Amino acid sequence: MSTSTLFSQGLWQIRQVTNQAQNHAMDNNQNFSPDDAWIVYDTRPDEGGIGENAVIEKVNVATGKTKVIYKTKNADKFGPGVGAVSYHPTENEVVFIHGLPPTSQENPYAMHRRLGKIVNESTKKSYWMDSRDVSAPFTAGALRGGTHRHQWSGDGDWLGYTYNDALMFDLEEKTGNTYNLRTVGVSARNIKSPKVSASTGENFQGEWYSVLVVKVVPNPQPGSEEISKAYSDWWVGQNGYQKPNGSWQRARAFLGDLVTSKGEKLTEVFVVDVPEDITVEGTEGPLAGTSTTMPMPPAGATVRRLTFTEGDKYPGVTTEFRHWVTSSMDGAFLSYLAKDKNGIDQVFIIPVNGGAPKQVSFHSTPVQSTVRWHPKNQRVCLCL
Repeated sequence: MSTSTLFSQGLWQIRQVTNQAQNHAMDNNQNFSPDDAWIVYDTRPDEGGIGENAVIEKVNVATGKTKVIYKTKNADKFGPGVGAVSYHPTENEVVFIHGLPPTSQENPYAMHRRLGKIVNESTKKSYWMDSRDVSAPFTAGALRGGTHRHQWSGDGDWLGYTYNDALMFDLEEKTGNTYNLRTVGVSARNIKSPKVSASTGENFQGEWYSVLVVKVVPNPQPGSEEISKAYSDWWVGQNGYQKPNGSWQRARAFLGDLVTSKGEKLTEVFVVDVPEDITVEGTEGPLAGTSTTMPMPPAGATVRRLTFTEGDKYPGVTTEFRHWVTSSMDGAFLSYLAKDKNGIDQVFIIPVNGGAPKQVSFHSTPVQSTVRWHPKNQRVCLCL
């Protein structure tokens, strides 16, 4: 059901709850507190201004009262920067991007210089979610770059995110070759993070165990399944998806860029199975990575391509504006945007277990938002 339909039928009403002379930026994520009483946001000065923002705040939906949840110290135009905050599904806990402190003109907030910060409002405790180790030989369970847009799993015991690697950023700067690639990672609350060396100010000790789950390469072989960028990721279902054999599998859906047999860039929908034990090294290489390679996925992190649109009139997933793959709550279907036969961006869904995609919106104007699924059934909401 579209937003215009909801408004026209009187099912939705607009009510302003903030009026302060500042921005209130909500991430495309879990904005409401578990009791639905509060909305959480950051106060960045503009859409890309996380590095200049110092405050994570919330507003009471009923009263309009605002409260600061977290404020950085020694903030200036170079950072550290905080933003893209999200509420835990059942606890009074939030996670958000936090730039590395301290910052300077030489070392400002950047995609490869940020971590996940968790604040528990009940205990007043705040801590780093992911550990960061940029000192060779590196540490399995710690990352070496920046995590972004953290999303809680349905049970709140995992976080998924996109990632950029600091060592690969530096290597690209030094060589001029492509190394700085975006990919997808996860962190587990119930697996303790390893101890990280404090030999450098760029290392940070977190509490969750973190790995990357999608291998990316700078120059995919044309016509292959190799991915150069993994992004716009989302947890599959509240509890994963059910396999044909009846078992349940935790997984993360994402958009992946590859190269067609004609040498053209193509964006498709993928899903990666996330093993419960992410501490076991896979076949692609060490979890910690090396000085010249990214950290590699754990054993059991299996990637599957779901869409095959190279032969369509308008191949690929919509990339003209940013949107995310999203999942039905039962994990059976994923939604994404792609052009219909008339070149208009529409909503398509595809079974997680594989099968043909199905167009489910038929509007005369393009859909312009990430699709959100109903929490109990397979209805969707979108913005035109």
